[in-house]
Amino acid sequence: MVLDGAEPFYFAGGSTGVLLLHGLTGSPAEMRLLGEALVDAGFTVLAVRLPGHGTIPEDLERTRANDWFAATMDGYAILDSNTRIEKIAVVGHSMGALLALHLASMRRMSHVISVAAPFSIRKERGVALLPSREKSKGMFLPKKQPRLPGIPVRCLAGYAVMPLLSVHELLAVIASAKEALPQVIAPLLVIQGDRDHTVVPESADYIMENAASKEKRLVRLPRAGHRVLLGVERARAFQEIIGFLHSEENIGRYGDEKWS
Repeated sequence: MVLDGAEPFYFAGGSTGVLLLHGLTGSPAEMRLLGEALVDAGFTVLAVRLPGHGTIPEDLERTRANDWFAATMDGYAILDSNTRIEKIAVVGHSMGALLALHLASMRRMSHVISVAAPFSIRKERGVALLPSREKSKGMFLPKKQPRLPGIPVRCLAGYAVMPLLSVHELLAVIASAKEALPQVIAPLLVIQGDRDHTVVPESADYIMENAASKEKRLVRLPRAGHRVLLGVERARAFQEIIGFLHSEENIGRYGDEKWS
């Protein structure tokens, strides 16, 4: 059974479709406020629920990186099959940002927006101490829940534990995204919070240095933590995302020289 609020959502709007991808242990709920802002700004929005998320942690433990990327491709295909959609953009948060960048290396995108992508994870998170894959089976690490004042409960549906097997899969997603970055050519916006206790802020610099996009912009949010889209600077993040998607200089540039 899907947790209340964790369902995928679709908001019909204009001719540009925006695919939203949530993070590891999260759900589409964490993307809902952004989705509402985007449809109000004239976009069509689809937020997918990645396999294993929004139900029980044991389901997440059973899923793999390939499952998550397959769902990402399915989300793109849904928007691409809509005859009303002329352009497609993707916005991902955390692991969803890694998936978004991988997707942008393989499909035509008008824009790709990466929010708090974990190319490098802080030492305090203990990834270096991760048990082997075999020993990680059945191990669930409690997650510290951040304070998010003013955020509706419906936007917080997710897991309070992290399956350690899923961390191994996250590392596989990171590796795939690193390989994909040189093939990313769509206009790129990178957003990173300076108070992110999960991601090393220099992860944003890594994206900027390695993506092949001719047009790319980095926005640092000095008061934002990891959950940028639900945190104290979410309004600024929404403004930056919507402004980037609306930019006349960007809209419609798919990089046809690659895809022809």
